[in-house]
Amino acid sequence: MSDGTRISVREKVGYGIGDAAANFIFQTMIIFQLAFYTDTFGITAAAAGTLFLVVRVWDAIFDPIMGVVADRTNTKWGKFRPWVLWTAVPFGIMGYLTFTTPQFSPQGKLIWAYATYIGLMMVYSANNLPYSALSGVITGDLRERTSLSSYRFVCAMAAQFVIQVLALPMVNFFGAGDSAKGYQWTMGIFSALAIVFFVITFLTTRERVQPDPMQQTSLRQDFADLAKNGPWIAMFALTVFIFITLAMRGGVMLYYFKYFVGRENLFSLFNGLGTAATIVGVILSTGLAKKYGKRDVFIWGLGGTVLFTAAFIALPRTAIAPIFVTEILRQLSYGFTIPLLWAMMADVADYSEWKNRRRATAIVFSAIVFGLKAGLGFGGAIGGWVLAHYGYVPNVAQTERALDGIRYTASIFPAITFAIALGCLFFYKIDKRLEVQITDDLAARRAGYALASAPAGVTPMAGEQAGSRR
Repeated sequence: MSDGTRISVREKVGYGIGDAAANFIFQTMIIFQLAFYTDTFGITAAAAGTLFLVVRVWDAIFDPIMGVVADRTNTKWGKFRPWVLWTAVPFGIMGYLTFTTPQFSPQGKLIWAYATYIGLMMVYSANNLPYSALSGVITGDLRERTSLSSYRFVCAMAAQFVIQVLALPMVNFFGAGDSAKGYQWTMGIFSALAIVFFVITFLTTRERVQPDPMQQTSLRQDFADLAKNGPWIAMFALTVFIFITLAMRGGVMLYYFKYFVGRENLFSLFNGLGTAATIVGVILSTGLAKKYGKRDVFIWGLGGTVLFTAAFIALPRTAIAPIFVTEILRQLSYGFTIPLLWAMMADVADYSEWKNRRRATAIVFSAIVFGLKAGLGFGGAIGGWVLAHYGYVPNVAQTERALDGIRYTASIFPAITFAIALGCLFFYKIDKRLEVQITDDLAARRAGYALASAPAGVTPMAGEQAGSRR
């Protein structure tokens, strides 16, 4: 399972903090954006739901375009690293503007929301898609790739922890009763940190896995390869339903504590403990995946997530301790799956190269990130529409019907979509045995590429034969 490449801790951490940078903004969108738009910015839940759907579906369409561009980028820094650098400052600026409330008319505000959110999501694609694809070319070694994903998601969960624990108190502190001002200051700080972290990721990483130098570029063939790639189809569907769930449930949990539990002050602690449990799951995931294989660990982790998510429907509003314990168990179960999703995407890119003798890393990732964005769009829209359907009205005591809508969106509805995602894994055929075979075969092929391209009389070293540059 080794291709000779060993990645330093410095590079793994450097790569990982790139996802921390993205999550300063991404997690804020997942957790606070719906509440920000309805309770602070001043648009209806239905309008916010439609906004999420339109913007994220458009952005999902943009992702494959970005994948094509990234795969065809050639610089002295590689294909994917430059995009992390080039988009760092625009990413920070758009994150700040999206959470800024201008003094416009209702129509003007809606135009501002669409313009800033479209801009943010397009920059997010131009940054995060090459960043994700980068994990597939830093190393071709199975264990190192899983380890790299674990570092990435420990960093991502650390950023999520910061957002979930500190963001709302920061909004209250900087706003001093003016939540619009509080969000603006808070996102300004997080956006500045994101810029710094992206630059560090660029400086500390290297691209090592190279495609066959004789490979011909063909956009038509890239998409034809995807259509025949069974594991990719399974991962695409899995990703859509997972991110429908994350956006739908994540967007409603602040409402759950504010209106159903009646203890908004507990929301940050609830998120913090859940994220700590997620980090434990992420850390344990690597060892379990090495022993049992990524797919099987993903199945068990997602199965537990379904059960504990559904359990929220049985919890009364006064059962504070059971609510916290159930969330900790839910997040622990889900934590096992988080690094595996992205490591399995890299495995799908390897599978495509192994089967078709052509490597198109970014197009594989972009097509799955398409599913991620579409899932976020539908999930955010569903969350907003469900609240509107059940009669939610901002900043007032809610009717029992509205509270039922909040409860269902925190429990039964996401349990159903998580269960559909779980079913997709049974169509993903890359088990542990096939992982090893693909890795060994590709290592041998890359050694052949290196030998074929070496100057006469020069024999590449073992690490270089495997696609590694030390």
